[in-house]
Amino acid sequence: MLNERIRDKEVRLIGVDGEQLGIVSSTEAKQLAFDKDLDLVKISPKAKPPVCKIMDYSKYKFDQAKKAKEARKKQKTIDVKELRLSPNIDKHDIDVKVKHAIKFLKSGAKLKLSIRFRGRELSNTGVAHKIIADFMTEIEEYGVIDKRAKMEGRSMTVFISPKNEVKK
Repeated sequence: MLNERIRDKEVRLIGVDGEQLGIVSSTEAKQLAFDKDLDLVKISPKAKPPVCKIMDYSKYKFDQAKKAKEARKKQKTIDVKELRLSPNIDKHDIDVKVKHAIKFLKSGAKLKLSIRFRGRELSNTGVAHKIIADFMTEIEEYGVIDKRAKMEGRSMTVFISPKNEVKK
């Protein structure tokens, strides 16, 4: 709440530099803020009496937005790349997918390996476990399994993260 929206009888006032000005009436606090060409901002509305501070609210909002923007810049986004296989995949096709997986893991992206089952393939999930095991032996020096193989509807998924990320 700002300036005229503060309707309490009296407030605990904090000055511009953070010094305690004591408990004053809200009209007196508004007048002090107005005299300094600043805003009266209610900081803690549930306190008895509510705590208000004299500050330049637009500058405060700008600084908060700037800090949030800096925090977003420093965040590291993690890409999740997905490779889809089928239970009756050929050896050469697995080799191609392994090359793609190694490229993704080297770039620092996480990998979602999913095996799709169609029709009667769903009754033979053991084949999928063997394909995943073979796939992992091919890429074991580049990635580690984050989440074990799990059935989600008609597909089995495994999450793999880059090995250099695990060491950190």
